[in-house]
Amino acid sequence: MAETNKKNRQTKGNAKSPTPVKSKKPEPTAVSNKTKSRTASKATEKKPSRTQSSTPALVKKNLKKLKPEEEKQTTAQARVKTGLKKTALKGKVEKNPAPTEKGMALSAAHKKRYQHAKTTAMNKLMSQIGKPYHWGGSSPFTGFDCSGLVYYAYKDVVKIQIPRTANEMYHLRDAAPIKKSELESGDLVFFRINNRGAADHVGVYLGEGKFIQSPRTGSDIRISKLSEDYWQEHYVGARRVVTPQTIR
Repeated sequence: MAETNKKNRQTKGNAKSPTPVKSKKPEPTAVSNKTKSRTASKATEKKPSRTQSSTPALVKKNLKKLKPEEEKQTTAQARVKTGLKKTALKGKVEKNPAPTEKGMALSAAHKKRYQHAKTTAMNKLMSQIGKPYHWGGSSPFTGFDCSGLVYYAYKDVVKIQIPRTANEMYHLRDAAPIKKSELESGDLVFFRINNRGAADHVGVYLGEGKFIQSPRTGSDIRISKLSEDYWQEHYVGARRVVTPQTIR
């Protein structure tokens, strides 16, 4: 019995514990090179951006770089367009104005009438050269004083009322004052000779430094030079009676 127990102990001691079984990981499935390349290409592909230009490829291909001159011209055109857009937003779209006469837009017909009015007044004045001075006169039949000559030349070509004396003409609000350096044919030139009022003598500028006048008793209507010392000494100013706004 004792021997039997001893054998049993030995048998138990010699018995080996079971070796733990390791779980095998599944081997990766072999992937072909073609599959890998397809997967990689899909991964690297990007969706087209919504902000990308819709310009066709052919158009882009044909676009060339602008030269400096063309670039400047394009920039200038862009600025003009931008300015027009801003103006349009304000409701003030401006168009190129017609040719102007001293800042006023004139139609061809109006410009023709304006030139005709100036020519008519000049012809009336020049036709009186050599006629005698007559104080208070304003007619070719009686003769003219200085203001009477001006009154006769302009009363029928302008719609403003022409005064009868040199001093009143000098203060005429409807006739714009003119600098001596800006004188044109048809402008009234004023002088203060006898110290009566701001101006007591008037003539009409003809251009090239000359003016027509009816000077004084005993003299005839004549053309004089504005550059003469006597007239320079007594010169007080000028006004423009015939303008696009004042003609009939």
